[in-house]
Amino acid sequence: MKIRRFSAAAFAAALLIPGVAACNDDGTAGAGASGTPSASGSIAPSGSAGTGDAKQALLDSTNAIRDGNFRFTMSGAGSTAEGQVHEPSQSAEMRMTIGEPSSDLMMKLDLIHLKPDSWVKLELGGKAASSVPGVQKLNLGKYQHLDQTRIKGNRALGFDFDKVDPAGSAVLTQGITEVRQTGEGAYAGTVDVSKAAEAGSLDPAVITALGTQAKTVPFTAKVDGQGRLSELVLQLSAAGQSAAQDIKITYSDYGSATAAQKPPADQVVEAPAEFYNLFS
Repeated sequence: MKIRRFSAAAFAAALLIPGVAACNDDGTAGAGASGTPSASGSIAPSGSAGTGDAKQALLDSTNAIRDGNFRFTMSGAGSTAEGQVHEPSQSAEMRMTIGEPSSDLMMKLDLIHLKPDSWVKLELGGKAASSVPGVQKLNLGKYQHLDQTRIKGNRALGFDFDKVDPAGSAVLTQGITEVRQTGEGAYAGTVDVSKAAEAGSLDPAVITALGTQAKTVPFTAKVDGQGRLSELVLQLSAAGQSAAQDIKITYSDYGSATAAQKPPADQVVEAPAEFYNLFS
């Protein structure tokens, strides 16, 4: 059984890897929107000054994310992720579920990052779980302390505190090609994701598979009362091994996240070589 690289920091590798869990992806591809509100509140054609105003509002909506103090969720392709980032303490927590109980293989991960350390608790489910290479040595149910020197130079099991947004929404909003305001704090349009491979919410392989469709991916977005991004939904068409799907990202509790706590010492073991091999 082949298990592709899982990236705990770049969530696309959790949400969009078709080979991790043999489950049926689902989701729908929405239609793109054109037009945007003018200064008078009416709808102006895309490409007008109104479009620029709406795009700027969404670009500005990601500024608060860079402060590194928020909660987030992500979902897509039958997988979910949720957690919080607390940059003031250089810490983050994430919980992920990859696949579904009916899948051949389901993974649940509970990650704690408190710079310079990281711990991961792994649970495996599904009929193929017993076939995972080295499963007997994976210390399932314990927090496995990661040797940072073994993952230096890659983000396979780490978190980059220089890029605190696991979804990369700032990168995505920079690619907006059309946008209109659909209501109070609500927007819709299209985004060119072909240059957004570094955004954690997208798998570069899926972007490649989309081909020219990657340049006009429909999206919807919402901002809160202070103009901060609260929801972003990308509506991806079927591509390669992935069915059509919605990738949904949410942000909340800006400024209210708390520092992560180290797991109890009696629940911690050092990660064995088999663990690194599984996620390499």
